[in-house]
Amino acid sequence: MRRDVFQAIADPNRRAILALLSHQRLTLNGVAENFRISRPAVSRHIKILKECGLVVVIPQGRERYVEACFDKLGEVTDWIEQYRKVWEDRFNRLDDLLEQMKKEK
Repeated sequence: MRRDVFQAIADPNRRAILALLSHQRLTLNGVAENFRISRPAVSRHIKILKECGLVVVIPQGRERYVEACFDKLGEVTDWIEQYRKVWEDRFNRLDDLLEQMKKEK
């Protein structure tokens, strides 16, 4: 199954994992300690994040460290940007209309 960044950030647990990893890289157990879900569930979330390119898992000795990679979030930013421009144009037209109505009074 091909996964994308939007699927990855759709889940609140995965967003929380990314937020946690934005401050520091952690071991898999270190990540799991911060959640009330099972260790296997955290591992599944990390697997999805890894498939989407939002985290990398770095083996170091006996441990596996998880580190965030936020470059792929640019896809989300690009998608949102097109709608921001649409709404900005709409608000500008509304401002113009309100200003015109104000002058007519």
